[in-house]
Amino acid sequence: MPRSSNQKQKLLMLADIFRTETNEDHPITLARLIEILGNNGIEAERKSIYDDIETLCQYGMEIEKVGASRNTAYYYAGGTFGLHELKLLADAVACSKFITEKKSKELVAKLSSLANRHDADELKRNVIVSDRVKNANEQIYYNIDAIQQAIREKKKIRFLYFDFDRKKNKKYHNGGAYSEVSPYALCWREENYYLVGYYGKYDDVTNFRADKIEKVEILDEKRLEPPKDFNLNEYTKKRFGMFSGSDLRVTLRVHNSLSGVIFDRFGKNITVYNDEDDENYFVINQPVTASPIFYGWVCQFGEKVQILAPDSVRTDFKDFVGRIYNNYN
Repeated sequence: MPRSSNQKQKLLMLADIFRTETNEDHPITLARLIEILGNNGIEAERKSIYDDIETLCQYGMEIEKVGASRNTAYYYAGGTFGLHELKLLADAVACSKFITEKKSKELVAKLSSLANRHDADELKRNVIVSDRVKNANEQIYYNIDAIQQAIREKKKIRFLYFDFDRKKNKKYHNGGAYSEVSPYALCWREENYYLVGYYGKYDDVTNFRADKIEKVEILDEKRLEPPKDFNLNEYTKKRFGMFSGSDLRVTLRVHNSLSGVIFDRFGKNITVYNDEDDENYFVINQPVTASPIFYGWVCQFGEKVQILAPDSVRTDFKDFVGRIYNNYN
């Protein structure tokens, strides 16, 4: 058969067909392969397709054969991600409050492009974005790029930081002035993305919600380096809701039924002590940030969690609970 002008593209097109059109449930016959190639101006014979499939296999593509004789069909069994992995990633994107609805849909579409046509359709059907609680700050991606660049270059940044008032209007911190920070890391915690760094106003390491940051500027000045004992994992683990407060070692008495909750919160490497008075309880001693968020976390377990020490935290907790009680008294 005379070679058509597009023969050099045949192997590339075959590879694309296998990646985008086939999977184990949707194999493709030689006749269908020849038809698709012909529709794209590439003439092919059965024997040449056999040779091309062998070449693709030698190159590293995992192409499997099913059936026999004239019913033989082929499908691509490889791929960077399986459908179950892509579903996991796509749902994580869809669930993330920090990623806007628009960006979530864009990212899910990009993840779908890594799958074959049949899996991509299923992926898009099964991932729902529009009903999730989402952030609306589209500038967050540019802000994060700038923050990551500053972290790499070890430079200071400045930015505007805001919250919302009861009328849903932005209310800027520092009276609308810029906050200057030495950035150390970006971290994911409590369903939000945070910048962690040294903040001169507090003379301490603190954190800022990334979606509440605006107009990031990288300064020429070198950042202040983190303290030698600074550990990001420890910093985030002891902050409930990433809320700032006094860092203290707190002793808790916990009911055995909450052991899973405690390990989820503090990790399985913590030391657990037996309670001397009741075998249904255990005791832990952990560094935490004593804050209203921590006290609220303790409250949700009722009588099953008790703060034993230090006395200052016990007193603050009783005052916290008392103020709530007074609202209903």
